[in-house]
Amino acid sequence: MWMTMRIGQRIIAAFVVTLLCAVYTAGAQEIVLKIHHFVPPSAALQTKILVPWTEKITKESGGRIKFQIYPAMQLGGTAPQLLDQARDGIADIVWAVPGFSAGRYPAFEVIELPFMTKTARGSSRALWEYVVSNKIAETEFKDVKLLATHVHDRGLFHMVNKPIRTAADLKGQKVRAGTRYTTKMLALLGATPVGMPQPQIADALSKGVIDGCVLPWEIVPTSKVHELVKYHSEPDAQSRALYATAFVLAMNPAKYASLPADLKKIIDNNSGAELSAQMGKVWDEGAAPNRKLAEQIGNQINIIPLAELQNWQKIVAPVTDDWLKEVNAKGRDGNALLQSAKQLVQQYDIE
Repeated sequence: MWMTMRIGQRIIAAFVVTLLCAVYTAGAQEIVLKIHHFVPPSAALQTKILVPWTEKITKESGGRIKFQIYPAMQLGGTAPQLLDQARDGIADIVWAVPGFSAGRYPAFEVIELPFMTKTARGSSRALWEYVVSNKIAETEFKDVKLLATHVHDRGLFHMVNKPIRTAADLKGQKVRAGTRYTTKMLALLGATPVGMPQPQIADALSKGVIDGCVLPWEIVPTSKVHELVKYHSEPDAQSRALYATAFVLAMNPAKYASLPADLKKIIDNNSGAELSAQMGKVWDEGAAPNRKLAEQIGNQINIIPLAELQNWQKIVAPVTDDWLKEVNAKGRDGNALLQSAKQLVQQYDIE
């Protein structure tokens, strides 16, 4: 009888161990998060930002969180729909440009006004602090969970047939613009702005649909712009950037809420101000080598003089006036937001 009891206890113990293992395995089940973005897989966004970021989180989670990255809109839809895809759970995380949805994120777009930014790293950190301190996430991004915000390196002109040295050089030139504030700026400077998605730029340049475009150096190789134009015109380095485009890394809030507390903490620890600054830093670092690609094939690079740019700031002042009117009409204090953004950019500017 004693032997029978011992065998029974062993059977029960083995059953309990098996049950506990099953419970642990279920609790530690691998979570795969889908990341969706609109640029090619060769772009620095994926190779130098998203891949290292995902690998770090996977390692810190002991392999419990893994990622699948879908570049170039592989999950379908268009770039302006990415934030809605995060909201609706089509993707778990997206990298998107809020400015592609004109008027939907007006307070956030302050960083896209002419002559607002300088370095991508400093201005990206400033943008995150601006969003937090002015509760922009709670008002304009309440349908998603923001993980990071950033801007690109300094934008410049890439032209097929002529360099840009003064505003007069832009007269009659069809120039691709990415966001509505860049469009307004170009129109005030005398250009004919043409809106189109980034993937269409190369074809439009080769067919003469546009005479040039404004892009940061970091984007140039993936768009093959340096192979299709002859002239690149940079604003004087003493000036603030001609324009900026702002990006967000955002997550489906339900997916985030479904994570165990320890995994949420890992996501949180790898998000926010430091990630935003790091994303901007990658764009800053891509400028010099990509500029060199244009030099190596014999393209001409010129500098737009500081005095000329100071004149441009006066010409494009109505862009900021329009932004103020729009934000004030939505019940926000536009002047306070503008001063907050300027002060934070100045605080975090890194030469």
